[in-house]
Amino acid sequence: MEYRRLGRTGLKVSILTIGGYGPGVYPDIHQAINAVESALNEGLNMIDIAPSYGDAEVRLGPLIKKYRERIVIAEKTLERSYEGAWRELRTTLSRFGVNSIDIYQFHAVSSLDELDKIFGENGAMKAFLEARDQGIVKFIGITVHSDMRIALKALEMFDFDTILIPVYAAAMVMPRPENDFRPILKVAMDRDIGVIAIKSIAKKRYEGEKKYTTWYEPFDNQEDIDKAVWYTLSQEPVATYSMAGDVRLWPMILSAGKRFKKLSIEEQKKIIDEFKAKGAKPLFPETLYK
Repeated sequence: MEYRRLGRTGLKVSILTIGGYGPGVYPDIHQAINAVESALNEGLNMIDIAPSYGDAEVRLGPLIKKYRERIVIAEKTLERSYEGAWRELRTTLSRFGVNSIDIYQFHAVSSLDELDKIFGENGAMKAFLEARDQGIVKFIGITVHSDMRIALKALEMFDFDTILIPVYAAAMVMPRPENDFRPILKVAMDRDIGVIAIKSIAKKRYEGEKKYTTWYEPFDNQEDIDKAVWYTLSQEPVATYSMAGDVRLWPMILSAGKRFKKLSIEEQKKIIDEFKAKGAKPLFPETLYK
């Protein structure tokens, strides 16, 4: 498994990250935990997890405590207030049985109003900064899923250490300000911000039967997953891709990661064209599906 530097954090992380959502919602608890241990055995050393990911924190807490010395913990909160962020952080630490986490992130920020709340007098940023000063949190990050313009605004307001955004080939089938990740990657490169990618194997929103616990329809054969994962990991300065929210897809993603091949610009363009021919399109904006 390849490892990369996560921007200015200096952390060396595997190019694939354990996504906490899948094991948090998968019906069979034992299979969910086994999937995480298998990923750890494959060399993955980072976990992206949140209290909103079903039972992920409770299920995986013992594993995180057991492997703490080799795991980079990227935790997230949907809380936007000072009190709420502190309350959720303390709960997370208790569930994990640890004294600190590596990266604490504002989860799924989607509007300017949310940013105003976060940076307000009694906003969550105040809690994040206090936690960092106390050594409870090492680095501060943000995740933006639906609108890259919000991500750009957030980066203007604060010098985040990491950012988690969708970086996937299907977005380039129809680039729009909402889904175009390239300006974010440019800022991250210029400022040495660590980039965590999501949605790599997304094909489009579900328009029929839902086969997986992912909220989007994923590519689900090895050839397409190879191309999707390699595309994402070929974008600079992406350090790692957090695996999809269904553990049944993980073996193919792990296989693609272990065989990672950096793609040329021409190879990347070819993949976008191939995915477009297969009906792929961006997950945002929602108007593309109306």
